[in-house]
Amino acid sequence: MVREPILHPTPLAELRPTQITVGMREVAAKRREWRRKHGDKAGVFLAEHMIPVVLGPKERRYVIDHHHLARALHEEGVVSIATTLVANLSKLDRTAFWVFLDNRGWMHPFDDKGRRRDYDAIPQSIPELVDDPYRSLAGGLRRAGGFAKDTTPFSEFLWADFLRRRIDRKEVETHFDRALAAALKLARGLDADYLPGWCGPIEE
Repeated sequence: MVREPILHPTPLAELRPTQITVGMREVAAKRREWRRKHGDKAGVFLAEHMIPVVLGPKERRYVIDHHHLARALHEEGVVSIATTLVANLSKLDRTAFWVFLDNRGWMHPFDDKGRRRDYDAIPQSIPELVDDPYRSLAGGLRRAGGFAKDTTPFSEFLWADFLRRRIDRKEVETHFDRALAAALKLARGLDADYLPGWCGPIEE
């Protein structure tokens, strides 16, 4: 028997992230998408884009995917959204909780310079998420056909890290289209063949 997900209307202000960064260009794109859906289609949109969460210590809800959407909806003034509970880990203490998430691939404690940080560096609210322009570049690269959407956790962060090592940050921040063109060339090279969704040349 297929079990239906249990849905919970949750105030956005109560949601806690499991990563440090988002790409603010990606957030802006989702804000535009939301505005197009706003009105009669808003309820349908939210029902189709539920936020997966795990229940942590003190029964707080931690987002394990769709951080960009959560931030976009917050910026648009949405107060409450539908979440679906993936796991109840409320009996774990704080350290055990973060270690469990880390080992399940349900968190990404890397900052906007690609450095792994302590769990304490993860923001306590959605508005505190930090901009990583390389995450936006990776998102733009995927939409441009640079790599295929993949089920690997945080796959776009892996691409962001690849690009971070090869394209100057100032270029990404001030000449995004030029940086995207450079990223497309890099994505087709063999140096990127280990990354999820790689679509480079294949020998016949």
